[in-house]
Amino acid sequence: MLDPRSSIFAGAKVRSEQTPAPFLPSTRREMRELGWDECDVIIVTGDAYVDHPSFGMALIGRVLEAQGYRVGIIAQPAWDDSEAFKALGRPRLFFGVTGGNMDSMVNRYTSDHKVRNDDAYTPGGEGGSRPDRSVLIYSNRCRQGFKGVGIVIGGIEASLRRLAHFDYWSNKVRRSILFDAKADILLFGNAERAIVELTRRLDGGEPIREIRDIRGTAFAAKEIPDGYHSVDSKTINSPGIVGLRRKHENAIPCERQVIELPSFADVSSDKQLYAHASRIVHLEANPGNARAMVQEHDGRLLWINPPPIPLTSADMDGVYELPYARVPHPAYKADIPAYNMIKSSVTIMRGCFGGCTFCSISEHEGRIIQSRSQKSILREISEMSETIPGFTGVVSDIGGPTANMYRLGCKSREVEAACRRPSCVYPGICSNLKTDHSSLVDLYRKARSSRGIKRVFIASGVRYDLAVESPEYVKELVQHHVGGYLKIAPEHTREGPLTKMMKPGIDTYDRFERLFEKFSKQAGKDQYLIPYFIAAHPGTTDEDMLELSLWLKRHGFKADQVQTYLPAPMATATTMYHTEKNPLKSLKANEAIVVPKGQNKRTLHKAFLRYHDPNNWPLLRDALRDMGREDLIGGGSEQLIPLHQPRVRQEGARGKRSPAPGRPGPKRGGARTQHTGLPPKHGRPAAGKRRSKKRK
Repeated sequence: MLDPRSSIFAGAKVRSEQTPAPFLPSTRREMRELGWDECDVIIVTGDAYVDHPSFGMALIGRVLEAQGYRVGIIAQPAWDDSEAFKALGRPRLFFGVTGGNMDSMVNRYTSDHKVRNDDAYTPGGEGGSRPDRSVLIYSNRCRQGFKGVGIVIGGIEASLRRLAHFDYWSNKVRRSILFDAKADILLFGNAERAIVELTRRLDGGEPIREIRDIRGTAFAAKEIPDGYHSVDSKTINSPGIVGLRRKHENAIPCERQVIELPSFADVSSDKQLYAHASRIVHLEANPGNARAMVQEHDGRLLWINPPPIPLTSADMDGVYELPYARVPHPAYKADIPAYNMIKSSVTIMRGCFGGCTFCSISEHEGRIIQSRSQKSILREISEMSETIPGFTGVVSDIGGPTANMYRLGCKSREVEAACRRPSCVYPGICSNLKTDHSSLVDLYRKARSSRGIKRVFIASGVRYDLAVESPEYVKELVQHHVGGYLKIAPEHTREGPLTKMMKPGIDTYDRFERLFEKFSKQAGKDQYLIPYFIAAHPGTTDEDMLELSLWLKRHGFKADQVQTYLPAPMATATTMYHTEKNPLKSLKANEAIVVPKGQNKRTLHKAFLRYHDPNNWPLLRDALRDMGREDLIGGGSEQLIPLHQPRVRQEGARGKRSPAPGRPGPKRGGARTQHTGLPPKHGRPAAGKRRSKKRK
C-alpha cells in the first residue's frame, strides 16, 4: 500500500520516454499516430471530451498520463451498441467508467420529471446523447465487448450512489451502484490519489479483486476480515468533536474499526433506519477520523473505505498545470456550452465546509478545503491569452464550489482531525475556523493586474455569512469584481426551512446587503443583488412560502426562472424528502418534518415564488382562501395578488393573446436551482435578470 499522504506525482514513470499527447486518443487512428498498439486505461464518459481540468475525464486522464500510462477516451458512445465500446480495443489494465460531470438522471430530467431538451456537455447543447443511469449502461457494454475486463467506476454519479440510496426518479431505495453496475471497484470523491495507486498496483500484477485497502474506494466483500472491530451504527450519535473521548472509551484505533450500517433491506423497508444510516454516513466523512463502513446487500457486504486524504497545494498545482489542450477535441464541429461557460475561468480550490443539506459538494469533494498556490493560479491567468482561443482579457471567474473559502480552514490540525461536525458555519461560525480573507483579497488584486487582463469577475457563489466577517473582502469584491449584479443564495427567509437547509438566518443576508450597497455607493456604481431561493424544500410549509412571497414583493424582486427542489442522491435533504424524518437528529429523536410532496403541492410552492405571474394567480387565490388569508387578495400595495385576472384580447386571424395593461412589470430577481451535481466547474445557472431600479 502506498502512503496515502504522499505526492501523487512521486515515483518513476511507467514509460519515462512518453511525451504528452496533444489530445488523449479517441480513435485507433489517433493511437497509431502516437505509436500505440493498445491503451493501458480507457475512460468511458457521458460528456463530450474537452481537454480541460474542469472536465473529469481529462483531469483523470492527464493525471494517469503523467505517471507514464497510455490513456484513451471514449466520449458519449452509442450506448445501444457494444461495438462503440470497442473503438480503442481492450485496455491493458481496466475501463474507467463515469457518467460525466453531472449525475446522468439530474442531467436528463427536471425536478418535475420532464426530459430536458438540452445538455450543456454535448456539442450543440443537444439532449439525448447519454442514457439514463449512464454508469450502469456503460459498464455493462464494456463487459459485453470484452469478457473479464476490469471495470472501475467513478465520478459524481458513482460517488453519490455508493451506498443504498433513495432515487427520486424511481421513487424507491436502490442498491449501491457498485452492485447494479457489476463493477470491480468504485472510486468516490476526488479520486486522483485512488486512481494513481490503483493503476500502479494493477500494473504491478495485483488482481483487482484483491486490492482492498485504498482510501476512497468501495467494493464487494464476503465478510469482515480478522483484525477489525465491528461497531453497531446505532451506538453512534454525537456530531461534535469526539476524538479525545473515543480514545478514552475505546482503545481500538479508527483504522481497525468498521461500522455496520443497517442493511439494504432494512433501509428499504424502514424509513427511520434510512435516516439513521444517512446521519452516520455524514458523521463519518472527515478523513482524519472516519472509519470504514459495511452495508449488507442481499447476502453480500458493501465495504466502503474512509475518504481520501486531501491533496496538498503542491499536488493541486501539479494537477491543474498538466499539459491540457484546454479546448474541446477538434473532432467536434459545434460549440459545447459547458466549455464556453468555463473556458476563461480558473479553479482555485476544492471542497466546501458549509454543509448545506440540499447540496452534494460536501459528499463528493469533502469539507476540507484544498487550495492551489497563488503562483500557480496567477501563472494560469497570465497564460490565458495563449491558451484560450479568442481570449478578450476578461476572466469570467476565479473560484470553486464557493467563491470565498480559498485557504480557509480549521485553526488547529488536531481539532480538525477529530471533528465530526457536518458544517463549520452552522448553526454559527465555529470558533476554530479561520475567516481571514486576506489571501483571497491579495489574489484578486494580483489577478486583475496580470499581463493581458482587463477584468476579473467572480461568478462562483459567495458564502455571505463568511464574507461579512471580512468587510475588506466584501469591499474588494463589490468595487472590482461584480459586473452590475451579484447572485447570492439566502435560499429562504423563514427559520423553519433554513434549519433544515443548515443555512444562516435572513438577518445575515441583510448584513451582507448593507455592506454591498455601502461599497457600491462608495465606488459610484449602480449594482444589485440577485437572491436565489428554493421552492418546496423539505421542512417548508405553505405559510413559509407565503411569507417568502410577501418578502419578495416588499423588496421588489420578481423571480425570472424558478425550479423546485430536486432530491439529489446521498444529500441530507434527500433523506428528509424520502423519510420525512430529520437525519440531523439522532435515531432516538425520531423527529418528523413536513415535506412538500406531490405535483400539486410543489407547483403551489413554485407559484409563490412567481407571485407576479398572472398564470399563477388562480392557484394562489384558492390557496390563500384555504389558508384564511383572503386579506392578501386585492389591488392594495400590501396585498399579494389581484382579485381578478387581466383581460385578454384576440389578435389577428391566428388568435394570439396578449395581456391587458395589468401585466407584470420588469423581471427583477432570481430563484435558485440547487447544486445537485458538479457542473464543469462550479458556476450556477443564471436564474434572474438584474433589477431595473435601485431598491429604496
